[in-house]
Amino acid sequence: MQDGSARLRKALSAIVGLIGAAAAIYALTALEAGRNGLEFEDRLIDGTPVRIITPADADGPAPAVVIAHGFAGVMELMEPFAVSLARAGYVTFSFDFVGHGSHPTPLPTAISGPGGAAAKLIAQLNDMVGLARSFPGANGQVALLGHSMATDLIAKAAADGLKVDATIAVSLFSPDVTATSPGNMLIIVGGLEDGLTDEALRVTALTAGGPVEEGVTYGSFDDGTARRTVFADGVEHLGVLFDPESLDAARDWLDRAFARSSPEGWQANVRGPMIGLLFGGLLAFGWGLAGLTIAHPTPIPAQGAGVRPGVLLALVAGPMLVTPVLATLTPTGLLPLILGDYLGIHFFIYGAATGIGLLIAGRLGRAVLPAHPPSIATILSGLAAGVFVIAAFAITLDRYAYTFVPDTARLMLAPALFAALLPWFLADEWLTRGVPDGAEGRGRRLWVYALTKICFVVSLGLAVALDTERLFFLLIVAPVILAFFIVYGLISQRLVAVTGSPVPAAIALSAALAWSIAATFPRIIG
Repeated sequence: MQDGSARLRKALSAIVGLIGAAAAIYALTALEAGRNGLEFEDRLIDGTPVRIITPADADGPAPAVVIAHGFAGVMELMEPFAVSLARAGYVTFSFDFVGHGSHPTPLPTAISGPGGAAAKLIAQLNDMVGLARSFPGANGQVALLGHSMATDLIAKAAADGLKVDATIAVSLFSPDVTATSPGNMLIIVGGLEDGLTDEALRVTALTAGGPVEEGVTYGSFDDGTARRTVFADGVEHLGVLFDPESLDAARDWLDRAFARSSPEGWQANVRGPMIGLLFGGLLAFGWGLAGLTIAHPTPIPAQGAGVRPGVLLALVAGPMLVTPVLATLTPTGLLPLILGDYLGIHFFIYGAATGIGLLIAGRLGRAVLPAHPPSIATILSGLAAGVFVIAAFAITLDRYAYTFVPDTARLMLAPALFAALLPWFLADEWLTRGVPDGAEGRGRRLWVYALTKICFVVSLGLAVALDTERLFFLLIVAPVILAFFIVYGLISQRLVAVTGSPVPAAIALSAALAWSIAATFPRIIG
């Protein structure tokens, strides 16, 4: 009977894996098709990685659009705008700011001053506008499009005298915007970006001189005072970059600013659904692969603390409240990553606090402690899963959404981050697994797993409240970490199901997140 059950599980794993592989291949084909009709050229100009996209069938010089990413962003993240506008006949220039993505130069640690980070980034912006204005395939007209942090840089550059023909500010926040600067500005904000929607209307009202409405143009393109606010419904700070309403609004604004028309049949590069299908396919493929390669021949109960609700709440609440205090008091600068070193500290302290709580609960007989160290096979299973997750997601993300294949300088930071993250993932995986004696546990484990992740994100919010100036951008990072917990939680659940141990899941998730932080957070001079 057990042999038949094992064969059935193997067959199910094979079927799910094949379906996942087919979905991933279909998504990859669709994503590649989105590049048809365009010419991509990657250059390294004075140390800055630049991607120039031009229509393959361009019938003459066209206006250029310089596209700038936000904090912890990269040029690949802005590619939906770059590809969509190139399809509309524009020449687009995307690039990585100093310290970001593939740029080999780290950011200065000082923010202000002649040699500070802000001055470096604004200088890059000026250089890119100069490159776009003199590019042989462009006609000398230039627009600027920026997201988040880049909107402030664009406003500062405009205040310093940088002249462009049109501006698109996505998720705008800047104290340097005036009634006339930047000129001919479209403001695009995600409908779920609380605070930024009101700010967008306020900035548009500066031009209008009174109350304004979303979607209405005020001022005139002829004298550079045109301004409009558009809300992309149902999306937040990152989703706004992939939303078709955002892409269409940007294209329409530039067509109006340059008095031209997009090619008939123009379509925005809406790649979000295909990226979602790609990741879903990879997860399904990994789910099936795990069942075929590392599963036990018969189902076994998952090891874990098996704590009851009262003990669980105590073990969760303590670290959630203590960690922000201790972490914000701990000096940063251990790793040359803005916020990346703080995240490592936060994870490590949270993991140590949870581990101490588990140890105390175990000694009091309120939690099960590990009976013996993990076996070599268990550790190797976790490492193998980590390698699969990193390889599968890094390669695909790197081409379609984000720079996820780090250079050597960033790669050297991953082991230190792995060591900092592992205590939390080990403690959390153990805490959320196992079933109390006499309890029905499968459904309960799910809400326990969700609770600890929500509490971790809350602890990051508390840390921001304690040290807002230094940690403000964690408010942007926190939803990404929550998304990581959701997506990679499916991998964790599968690994525990097929191995019976939380250890492989902890190793795999620590490796994946350490790699992600090392590859994506802005690098500063160490």
